[in-house]
Amino acid sequence: MPTTTTTILGQISAEKTKVSERLARLDAERGTVATRLTDLETAERVLTRVSKTPPARKPTSAASTPAASRDRGRARRAATSKSAGRKPSAPSLGERVLALATGRTRQELYMACPNDRPNHVGIPVQRHLRAGRIQERDGKLYATLPAAG
Repeated sequence: MPTTTTTILGQISAEKTKVSERLARLDAERGTVATRLTDLETAERVLTRVSKTPPARKPTSAASTPAASRDRGRARRAATSKSAGRKPSAPSLGERVLALATGRTRQELYMACPNDRPNHVGIPVQRHLRAGRIQERDGKLYATLPAAG
């Protein structure tokens, strides 16, 4: 009988060792899976921020059209013009900047266009300066050509 008890105790000890080893492996796998899940959630958040439309709203037949194969990798533009927000008869920002260059400083010019960002106003100012349509004298901007208005 004592040999049977020691044999049973040895088998129980071996099973305990196997179970504890298996638990250690499962714990390591759980850590790996948790890390991968965190990485996938991060990638999903980034893709959601970067994509212009949610994945469910993207057309599935876009890849079958010939234009889609040419435009692969480029964002599609809407059919409307870039300046759809302004009236067709309203002057463009460049035309307004040229008309406002009447001895004003850059800061005054930016303030004269309250609905436009200063960096957006600065682009046509620089373009007109390079083209020679505006001159800068004593920190003030002057149109060299009569402004169409």
